[in-house]
Amino acid sequence: KFWCVAGEFGERSAEASGKLRLAADEGADWPAVGDWVAAELHDPSTTAVIQEVLARRSKFVRKSPGKRIEEQVIAANVDTALLVSALDDDFNPRRVERYLAQCWESGAKPVIVLNKADTCEEACARAAEMERVTVGTAVCVVSAKTGDGFGELEEFLRPGQTLVLLGSSGVGKSTIVNRLLGQTVQEVHPVRESDSRGRHTTTSRELFILPAGALLMDTPGLREMQLWDAEDGVAQVFADINALAGKCRFGDCRHEGEPGCAAQAALDAGTLDPARLENRRKLMREQEFLRRKVDPEARHEQKEQWKQMHRAQRQKYQQRQKDGGKQ
Repeated sequence: KFWCVAGEFGERSAEASGKLRLAADEGADWPAVGDWVAAELHDPSTTAVIQEVLARRSKFVRKSPGKRIEEQVIAANVDTALLVSALDDDFNPRRVERYLAQCWESGAKPVIVLNKADTCEEACARAAEMERVTVGTAVCVVSAKTGDGFGELEEFLRPGQTLVLLGSSGVGKSTIVNRLLGQTVQEVHPVRESDSRGRHTTTSRELFILPAGALLMDTPGLREMQLWDAEDGVAQVFADINALAGKCRFGDCRHEGEPGCAAQAALDAGTLDPARLENRRKLMREQEFLRRKVDPEARHEQKEQWKQMHRAQRQKYQQRQKDGGKQ
């Protein structure tokens, strides 16, 4: 396994030291794009050796794809995460909420980038829709093809800043990289018109130095974006619904039709999007499932809850039998 590192010796291929490999086998992270590492180059004609990964100030992660229950680091030491969504048929506020939750958890500042404005006659309306669900987060409408809107990104590209581009395939991340660099360094492929989906043009995570002095990480399109340990991030994304929850009659209200539910009242009044409430439920269920998988105490607690429920049902049934089968 090799990495590309940059230091006083320039850019070099690098491999992990035996000590680092042993630590990784025991659960430590491998180096990720954006990491600062302690590396040695003993001979200019050989590869460098990574001795240690230095402490990270932030990291954007996800649950590993597939059935494995483990963390995967996408990018480290990020100041600003550019969450890219296209304004074509791929436009999906629910997906952005998912990315946003993990971003808030990472410690990086999120910025929503709505690309392909040149293809959408409803760009302003869709930007307004996105602003309603990402309160307090900057939303920039751009066209990587024409360059329109890129002035809005300049404040995030200051020297010393580190940014990462995140989004699914086909949203135009590679074209954005080329536009920001002022030259074509990333291959670009057209998306399918039938569903606005693209195929991977970036196949590895790369780090670029922008003309303004900022560092930009490009990542392959993420087909899966399952959250990892992002309960606080989910709470921040849905802070408006959490505020409503505090007004419900019952403290354990699940917002599923209970009497005195403030969220239900907001739904009835048309001030809360039902799709947004359902997405909150979905992300919270994912976090609860993950917590049970990685936390033995949480698994035990849930088993006890199920036992109590079954015991109560049994007692109710037995009492009904004693009463002659009456309801």
